[in-house]
Amino acid sequence: MKVGFIGFGNMAYAMAGGMIKYGGFDPADLMVSARDMDKLKSRANGLKIACTKDNRQVAAQSEILFLAVKPHFISQVIQEIADVLRPETIVVSVAAGISLAEMEECLGRPGKLIRALPNTPVLVGQGMTLYEANEQVTPAEEDAVVQLLEGFGKARRIDEALFAGTGSMTGCSPAFLYMLMEAMGDAAVRQGMTREAAYELAAQTVKGSAEMVLETKLHPGQLKDMVTSPGGTTIEGVRVLERLGFRSAIMEAIIAAAEKTKK
Repeated sequence: MKVGFIGFGNMAYAMAGGMIKYGGFDPADLMVSARDMDKLKSRANGLKIACTKDNRQVAAQSEILFLAVKPHFISQVIQEIADVLRPETIVVSVAAGISLAEMEECLGRPGKLIRALPNTPVLVGQGMTLYEANEQVTPAEEDAVVQLLEGFGKARRIDEALFAGTGSMTGCSPAFLYMLMEAMGDAAVRQGMTREAAYELAAQTVKGSAEMVLETKLHPGQLKDMVTSPGGTTIEGVRVLERLGFRSAIMEAIIAAAEKTKK
């Protein structure tokens, strides 16, 4: 299967690297294009994939084509490649805020279109990608795209109307979690631990806690209660977090990000 990327910034680079490193994708079946040829060559050579400055060449050769340019360039790129894009090619946009209907309008005809929202942990094969497909994409074609997306994490289909809210949670929350880990590390440093060790412990604690949710399938509240002994240290910390509005702050941050996305 021939896969192409138009645009090869940080997210596209992470996705391609994840497909190769974690998904077992053959670099020989991948081609990428971008305007900055010096940066493109450096990244492409590192992954041992073909690169070009010609978007039309990538579009013409791809069975699955990822559009990974800035949202305001999507219309221009689709119009540029429309006449060389084969009807059977599946076009996957990772441009935030560009709907399936807008993509089809730019294309000027019906096409096999998927909208995807990956997050930055794709870089380490632990991404969470939300996607929606239009009616032109068959179940088998959707499965082929999902197999690529799950080469660097997990993928879940959701209604496009939920993209702003849910996408803000998956896309923005890594930043919030990094802030949490930084604060955890600062607290440990305050107690005398080295910063390097503090961040390692914080990161592993967050990682292990996330795995507990995924593996046990238990409600996060149940898992919290398993740690919280009567009259113990954890419930004292929970009390302080509740008093300071910890959960409300997280909710408000995600809601604010979602509202910004809708504007």
